[in-house]
Amino acid sequence: LKEQLGKKSKPFLISTSAVTSQDFYAVHFVTESVINAISVSDLESGSANPAILRTTIAAGTVLFLNITDITLTSGVAVGYSN
Repeated sequence: LKEQLGKKSKPFLISTSAVTSQDFYAVHFVTESVINAISVSDLESGSANPAILRTTIAAGTVLFLNITDITLTSGVAVGYSN
């Protein structure tokens, strides 16, 4: 997996500006970050905006989800595209 991250396309830097219409398979939080809004597709429950992920995320955490939109209140993350 370590070899796969970022090999397909350039990683996308995510900060406090809204990032929309993306197709991330993983988002790595470089610093402690607060997620203000997030949209995840292909969830079993069918939820398009999981409220449980709108929280503080510890530095070093990686979310392996099909994230299409994300907005951070604070922090920095790196998105890896499908």
